[in-house]
Amino acid sequence: MGVYVLIYNPGTDNEGIHSLKLQGEDTILMFEAEDDALRFATFLEAQDFPVPTVEAIDPEEMQLFCHQSGFHCQLVPAGALLMPPETNITNTDWQPEPPAGDGLDEIRRRLERLL
Repeated sequence: MGVYVLIYNPGTDNEGIHSLKLQGEDTILMFEAEDDALRFATFLEAQDFPVPTVEAIDPEEMQLFCHQSGFHCQLVPAGALLMPPETNITNTDWQPEPPAGDGLDEIRRRLERLL
């Protein structure tokens, strides 16, 4: 069984993963349910944060990445309504990529996820 994480600029040299500062630790959320990860990404967008892509990953691979990178990882159980913090950081280790083309495909993809 995989988990779902939030990735920015996937497949680029400017790739980043969404993390939160929880109890003083940089924490990566691992969602059991893809719908919950998509909902969380939508909440981030509503806060004017760049929209991440939801990616499936093996939980053991994610835990190894977190351990090697100094992150804490937290499993978000299916059905848990998790809300992002009210404030976002202003400086990230990655920069948003400009949208390719006219952006209609991205808008269509996000709308389809909501159905």
